[in-house]
Amino acid sequence: MNFQLHERLAADTVPVTVGPLSQILLMTDANFPWFVLVPQRPGLRDFHDLDAGDLTLVTQEIVAASRVLEDSLRPDKINVAALGNQVPQLHVHVIARFHDDPAWPKPVWGVLPPKPYDPQELTDRVKAFQTAFAEGL
Repeated sequence: MNFQLHERLAADTVPVTVGPLSQILLMTDANFPWFVLVPQRPGLRDFHDLDAGDLTLVTQEIVAASRVLEDSLRPDKINVAALGNQVPQLHVHVIARFHDDPAWPKPVWGVLPPKPYDPQELTDRVKAFQTAFAEGL
């Protein structure tokens, strides 16, 4: 069984980089700067499905993604969540939150319809994040 990215994650994200364990993706919703980390192991559904070594790696990747968002955007808070209610494949959301964002202080899900990035803004943001990850991952 080979790893394959869930079709919903593939449709809602663009690739940023690949860490030691996970694909690091950017949600294409411009309302909220938001990474999704997907461990590249087939059949994972929940954190307890990770072995000890992979659990350490994904934790390091979550910290790296959090720091990239913090250093790049200076958010008021970083939210980390692994829900999987709509996409069963194990994935972790790392979301930059701001006191003036449209969902604050509530969770981001379901507050606004997704807002697509301007194509140039998306390209620029992905390149900046790739550079930031290359320097720190």
